[in-house]
Amino acid sequence: MTGPTRRLRRWYGEGPLQLLVLLASFTLAGYAGVRLLDGDRLMIAVWFVGAALVHDLLFVPAYALVDRALRAAAGRRAREGWSAGWINFVRVPAFLSGLLLLVWFPLVTGQVGRYESATGLPAGVFLARWLIVTAALFAGAALCRVLQAWRARRSARKERPSAVH
Repeated sequence: MTGPTRRLRRWYGEGPLQLLVLLASFTLAGYAGVRLLDGDRLMIAVWFVGAALVHDLLFVPAYALVDRALRAAAGRRAREGWSAGWINFVRVPAFLSGLLLLVWFPLVTGQVGRYESATGLPAGVFLARWLIVTAALFAGAALCRVLQAWRARRSARKERPSAVH
């Protein structure tokens, strides 16, 4: 490692490539923000502030309650046995589905005024597509959980000593 790279890592904590990617992402986000604010600035600001408030005051407590309910449903067996990891296979697709719903909420709920005239695309397909994506996320998570359990059983069988006859 060269002197400047070592100094950068000591000062910044990571390497120069990570800093470059971080600066590029901030640049892209800044550009997107400038382009976004070309329209109705007041409504965009209301949307962002409202989204932050709704997330912090409504969604975070809901996340906590759902997570607590999942843990209670799993019970003590989940901490001990084969179902120890199933909670994350529910959390991840639920989070991704909720994030997609949050981003595309006006289109999913059909609250669009100018969408069809501005884009020339139909606005009535988003609810069905969101439901299909949500189902695919949960199906993929279930498949991954089944494969994980199958691999765990297979490796447990290989580690067992053979039976004495």
